[in-house]
Amino acid sequence: MGDKVFFLTGLDENSIKTVQAAKEKGFEKSIKDYADSMAEIWKNVWSILNISNDDFIRTTEERHEAVVLEFFKKVFDKGDIYKGNYKGLYCDGCEQFYTEKDLENGLCPFHKKPPKVIEEENYFFRLSKYQKILINHIENNPNFIQPESRRNEVLSFIKKGLQDVSISRPNLEWGIDLPMDSRHKFWVWFDALINYISADPSKWPADVQLMAKDILRFHCVIWPAMLMSAGYELPKTIFVHGFFTIEGQKISKSLGDIIDPLKIAEKYGVDALRYFLFREVPFGQDGDFSEKSLIQRINSDLADALGNLVNRVLVLTEKKFSRSFPKPYGRSRLTDLALNVKEGVKSSMKNFQFHNALNDIWHLINEANKYMNETKPWQVEDEKELGGILCDLLETLRFISILLYPFMPATAEEIFEQIGLEKEFSFDDLRWGYLEHGIRINRGELLFRKVKAL
Repeated sequence: MGDKVFFLTGLDENSIKTVQAAKEKGFEKSIKDYADSMAEIWKNVWSILNISNDDFIRTTEERHEAVVLEFFKKVFDKGDIYKGNYKGLYCDGCEQFYTEKDLENGLCPFHKKPPKVIEEENYFFRLSKYQKILINHIENNPNFIQPESRRNEVLSFIKKGLQDVSISRPNLEWGIDLPMDSRHKFWVWFDALINYISADPSKWPADVQLMAKDILRFHCVIWPAMLMSAGYELPKTIFVHGFFTIEGQKISKSLGDIIDPLKIAEKYGVDALRYFLFREVPFGQDGDFSEKSLIQRINSDLADALGNLVNRVLVLTEKKFSRSFPKPYGRSRLTDLALNVKEGVKSSMKNFQFHNALNDIWHLINEANKYMNETKPWQVEDEKELGGILCDLLETLRFISILLYPFMPATAEEIFEQIGLEKEFSFDDLRWGYLEHGIRINRGELLFRKVKAL
């Protein structure tokens, strides 16, 4: 869309779980070496899955620690830090304290294990001080927390009363030391939240922060209060997404319940996996992952609808016009439809309704297939009429590829290459009549092949 974007992701590494995993993997002498090895694995995963980012921040980096100490000083100088004793129920998997009412049958709601009872001296952040101002901000800024169901959940939680929260743990071997008490290290969540700023403070505040529902309270309650205390602006929108589940259970490293996305991508293709994850479940809601459903999407949506359309249009152009773009002729219903779909997709993307964006794109794909079946270009003898039909279909393919690019970049690039265009994708180019007569197509292999059902 032409907007300048800074997209940040990364890892929070200053946790007890990091220490435990390092020892289990044989890195007792160097937890940092373990963290380094895991960071490379994650970076490789994002690269293989074609997930882009402008920066990758790790909480073990010096630039992060410097900003944490600066941030903490501002909160401390505000009078929002004090020392006290705490006794509570603590889940190692979540690295979070819970109350009895948070538990499900006495178990952590996410890890299904009983929490530990921990009593220790901690430093606390005066979260309770910010209860009213948080409520006012959320109620006066309806887009601050999305979707609405999560916004309502946060408001309900805050209105029940906020308690001050621990921000340190004593006698830990890993993490960032509190500047006034080296016996304490910052609790992972206070430290980790600040990495949204520490990567590049000049880029803050964020337009959008994305996180999963199990860390909603940290991001929608503690984080905004921390920012208020330290004098930083709040993010414009915090979007809370759901979980993919397997038979209703959270996919979790801690539970050992995992589907390897790289293995799925290797088996079915990266773009097929990306398409399925965005199309199958409305963004923000929970959804169950099913390999059977993935195959159905590949066969019907990708092979039959999209792949077949591209191949049929290019075969006819190759056969009837010697691989050259024909001249436009008249105006078909695809023109207005494509322009309307463009606006629909733009609106859906701004509202994080990615499944709706893909629904609109596939409506255009299905209508293009329908238009081809109705006009039967393989039977049309008039060259001008035939050229007009194929020109409209080629223009539609160009629209489809640009709209698909955020979701299926490799597929979009392949379509562009096959219709003989430079791989440049911009909403500014979504205008009818962009294609020039005489461009040479370069038909290649089928985009998608059908997969045998399980």
